Amino acid sequence: MKKIFLIILSLALFTACERKIDTFSASSGTAVFTKYVAIGNSLTAGYADGALYHNGQKTSIPNLIAGQLQLVGSGAFVQPMVTSEYGVEFPGSQPKFKLGYSMDCSGVTSLGPIIDNGVRDGIASVGYAVNNFGVPGAKSFHILAQHYGDPTYLPIHQANPYFVRFALTPASSVLGDVMAGNPTFFTMWLGDNDVLSYALSGGVGDTITSPAFFGQVMGGILSTLTANHAKGIIATIPDITAIPFFTTVPYNGLVLTRQSLADSINGFMRTYFNMPEYANYHVGQNPFFVADSTATNNFKVRQMVPGELVLLSVPQDSLKCGGWGIISRGYHIPFGIPKQYTLSLADIQKINAATLAYNGIIINQLAPAFNLGVVDMYTRLKELQKGIVWNGITMNADFVSGGAFSLDGIHLNPRGNALAANFFIQAINSKFGSTVPLVDVTKYPGVIFP
Repeated sequence: MKKIFLIILSLALFTACERKIDTFSASSGTAVFTKYVAIGNSLTAGYADGALYHNGQKTSIPNLIAGQLQLVGSGAFVQPMVTSEYGVEFPGSQPKFKLGYSMDCSGVTSLGPIIDNGVRDGIASVGYAVNNFGVPGAKSFHILAQHYGDPTYLPIHQANPYFVRFALTPASSVLGDVMAGNPTFFTMWLGDNDVLSYALSGGVGDTITSPAFFGQVMGGILSTLTANHAKGIIATIPDITAIPFFTTVPYNGLVLTRQSLADSINGFMRTYFNMPEYANYHVGQNPFFVADSTATNNFKVRQMVPGELVLLSVPQDSLKCGGWGIISRGYHIPFGIPKQYTLSLADIQKINAATLAYNGIIINQLAPAFNLGVVDMYTRLKELQKGIVWNGITMNADFVSGGAFSLDGIHLNPRGNALAANFFIQAINSKFGSTVPLVDVTKYPGVIFP
């Protein structure tokens, strides 16, 4: 009897001391996530490593967001999937990059982006309803263009081959197809290409969208999106001159290892080229020459100055062995890097002014007018430049080693997309009082090393 009493007493004590575990409850707050759509460009599409390919799309920012929204009532999220791991094939399309070893013009083997050859998808009009309306190459006003996916409508409009893949009809506009699905919630990250296209051309192959027109177009898009009481999040435009495509090759990347060589170049600058103002070469890093039609010398070149940028698209072998940026090997004259591979201080000023103007419109006009949440990707990229630690993983905006950008130096990799998806989710939770769980960044890879 005594033994039975002790057993009962011990069970009572165990029950009294049993710990209760609080469980996290995800909720939608005041938002309705039943039909979530994403509007944007290549950053939204899952474009990475220079191409739109299958696994890149699987880890697109909207797809990662959608996976978390499904925990609070969102439906299926359909993307216009590419079947190939090597991208989409059409005239002018670029191949996908991978990290690998290659030998340069001087016989040195190093690790860097190389072409990942394989069979790519062809372009065929599919015409089906999707949730991810990220269209690579799209500017803000392209979203409104009729026949944007109609290759037979040229030359009135240049059909976008990525939108051709899924446009509901040849006469479709992106926004028209969005509204055909009657969305209840949206994210919109649009406008990067309104300055990026100019920057990628070195300031010579495109123009920057005027802030006034940008505001007018974006207001029209949002007016339509919210007409049926859909709620949403809008993102600001990052400082695109701070991404690896523009920061990896330094303006003073001409490295001289011998003073005798520096002295020889200085002699050429004074005696043969009659440019004594540029006779300042020394051991270590020196500024590249850049082509400049306004230069007063006969060669129409000048040295780059601090703050100017060299694009990642510049042919590396031409810098290393062809004399680009210093003295041409073939002609023995000063040869500036062609303008399409650099950005001058004036170019950068134009880009920054437009970006800040766009963001002022987004934050101060559009978001309040349409009751939108804002994810400030401009500020977030500045934070990434300094370095961010998330789930114990350190990331920054350095090319390859930073862990957030893909091998094209423009688009994020899967881990970077997971980070960006969390920025969006934080903005959603803050604006609508929801408790959407964040993405586990540790589940997604950065750059894949061979």
